[in-house]
Amino acid sequence: MSLSRVLLALLACAGPAVAADWKPAPSPLMTKWGKAVTPDTAWREYPRPQLVRKDWLNLNGLWDYAITAKDAPKPDKWDGQILVPFAAESALSGVGRHPTKDQHLWYRRAVEAPAGWKGKRVLLHFGAVDFEATVFVNGKEVGTHRGMSDPFSFDITDHLKDGKGELVVRVWDPTDAGSQPRGKQVSKPGGIWYTPVTGIWQTVWMEPVPEARISGLVVEPLPDAESVAVTAATPGAKAGDVVRVSASRNGKPVWTADGPPDGRVSLAVLKPDLWSPDAPNLYDLKIQLVRAGQPVDEVHSYFAMRTVSAAKDEKGVMRLMLNNKPLFHLGPLDQGWWPDGLLTPPSDAAMRYDLEVLKRLGFNMLRKHIKVEPARYYRHCDELGLLVWQDMPSGFLDPKQFVKPDWKDDAEFSPADKKQFRAELKAMIDHLRSFPCVAVWVPFNEGWGQHDTNDILKWVKEYDPTRPVGGPSGWTDRGYGDLKDMHAYPGPNMFPVMPDRVSVLGEFGGLGLPVKGHLWKDSDNWGYRTYKTTDELRQNYHLLVRRLHPLVGRGLAAAVYTQTTDVEVEVNGLMTYDREVIKFDVAETARWHKALFGPPPEFRELVPTSEKAGQTWRWTTAKPADGWEKTDFDAAAWAEAQGGFGTKGTPNTVVRTEWKTPDVWVRRTFELKELPKGEAMFRVHHDEDAEIYINGVLAAKTVGYTTEYAEVPLTPEGRKALRAGANVLAIHCRQTGGGQYVDAGLVEVVEKK
Repeated sequence: MSLSRVLLALLACAGPAVAADWKPAPSPLMTKWGKAVTPDTAWREYPRPQLVRKDWLNLNGLWDYAITAKDAPKPDKWDGQILVPFAAESALSGVGRHPTKDQHLWYRRAVEAPAGWKGKRVLLHFGAVDFEATVFVNGKEVGTHRGMSDPFSFDITDHLKDGKGELVVRVWDPTDAGSQPRGKQVSKPGGIWYTPVTGIWQTVWMEPVPEARISGLVVEPLPDAESVAVTAATPGAKAGDVVRVSASRNGKPVWTADGPPDGRVSLAVLKPDLWSPDAPNLYDLKIQLVRAGQPVDEVHSYFAMRTVSAAKDEKGVMRLMLNNKPLFHLGPLDQGWWPDGLLTPPSDAAMRYDLEVLKRLGFNMLRKHIKVEPARYYRHCDELGLLVWQDMPSGFLDPKQFVKPDWKDDAEFSPADKKQFRAELKAMIDHLRSFPCVAVWVPFNEGWGQHDTNDILKWVKEYDPTRPVGGPSGWTDRGYGDLKDMHAYPGPNMFPVMPDRVSVLGEFGGLGLPVKGHLWKDSDNWGYRTYKTTDELRQNYHLLVRRLHPLVGRGLAAAVYTQTTDVEVEVNGLMTYDREVIKFDVAETARWHKALFGPPPEFRELVPTSEKAGQTWRWTTAKPADGWEKTDFDAAAWAEAQGGFGTKGTPNTVVRTEWKTPDVWVRRTFELKELPKGEAMFRVHHDEDAEIYINGVLAAKTVGYTTEYAEVPLTPEGRKALRAGANVLAIHCRQTGGGQYVDAGLVEVVEKK
């Protein structure tokens, strides 16, 4: 069969009759946006918001696909059709299959450049393909790209015939059989590990460009100097060519400046409108490559006038700065996973919805967790005013390595692994560095794939000195990075203030609530703490926020709550996985968050704990008689000892008296000169469940365990039981496994105005 007939046959396969036959693969859960997806509507938006041309051709839609043995040639027969840009494992691909490390995933479709593109170079763009993609046009290999998340392009002009061609893409992805960056993908998902993703998962498209063109931009705002610096990559430019940059604000011209190709053009922006979460002001850019007075190429972009940094506040405490002023960062851990599209959101509107909900809830940032989103995501963050901490997707072989306290840096990375990681890290920074919202780079999460850690952190800081670089986020800090990042579940907690690093809480919370009818699985779901009712969830979340506020006053610069949505069997989202239910009252939660940006409360000690000095208690491990918690109970027969009570090695404890039985009962008398005027709260460390009494009245009931001392509010009845003069504090704590500990005191919370 001739090439022209092959192309005609391929074009016919993508016709409306075939599109009408497409349907999603079976899935436990679908979003409303996923239910609306069709081959004709799948991701039609322009995919590159920072370098926009008017002419382009979207290649998303139905492609032929086949899964073959890794050593097999291009297939003669195809398994069916796949909806690009959704990965093979996703429901929205229409396939729902996972190619293994021993297989190739093949794609095929016809392409045709519009007649108006004649005389120009034709570029083929891929937003992202996981992991190794080899591209063929009309049977000729064009090139290979390796990487999970970074965009790449090939010039296919010379491979087309009369502007037409058969486009074939061969993909190989070892998932967790390789050490390449892959984030949370595993071949057997469960717990915090998710369904794998193979193949094309972001938009594929073509565009015509001139021989001499603008291929990339680096935009650096310099608000302190009232200017912006623009560097345009200009392949094909000749001596005498000029790069012309024009800025405007709300349609009004700001300034125009010329500079040399591939050089830095400085543009004045006098009295700039600064960008912030409360005022996400953006400027428009037009960039032209000019030859002999005439533009030979033109692209459009945008920028914001803002700086991000780590520096000391007026009290000498290291803080995160926006425009040279301290700004507390508050937001969720954001996995960016979807039940129907997996790594690929079902639509641009769906992707933006998540961000709009976060803004309504009163957050000003998010931590994009070991995933790089489509470029439009960051444009939405820029428009809405959401700061982004950008993680590098992790790569490693052993998914359990991060829990090992003796994890050795560089334990399993080969020279080739290291080279691939650094190549993808650089590509991620190059891709995202001009988005104003990106405020912090996070190269490593916990111990996941750490290697040459401090060398890599230092390289990132040198490569992009305009942003803070986080030390490894959680558990395995190596002593370098602008941020020292604690993970505490449920928390909150913080590292002590340091003279040269910012103390941040990169993960905390994880409060779970399974919502029937909106679950990936009806059983075996989990959260770090799981509740049965919405009221319980909200009360405990409010408590976390209240505990957070005094830490801000002590120097905590950021807090990241786990997490935006439920993900597969995790049910600790602010929303359900299908985004149908927001588990919190939006207005109420926004009020709680707003308080964190005001003056932090003062905690005044009423009854000391045993953190600094041992406090004397009566105690017993034998079940006492009824009424043991009451003021008139005679505990003279109980032993006397100093708190806290527990076993050595239990995290963040001060064990002065060993307790290793399943139950312990403790009580002590304390004096109050007067009743507290502010809110009274217990300061308690418990492992595990505890009931706390004041003068015989149940004043608090804690479930599970804490990993540090934390404040717990008194019940209304417990508060009423407090009195001036002598009081009795009594606790029963029960332990079922692991470490154990109990100690408590009382504090007064005084709000500042």
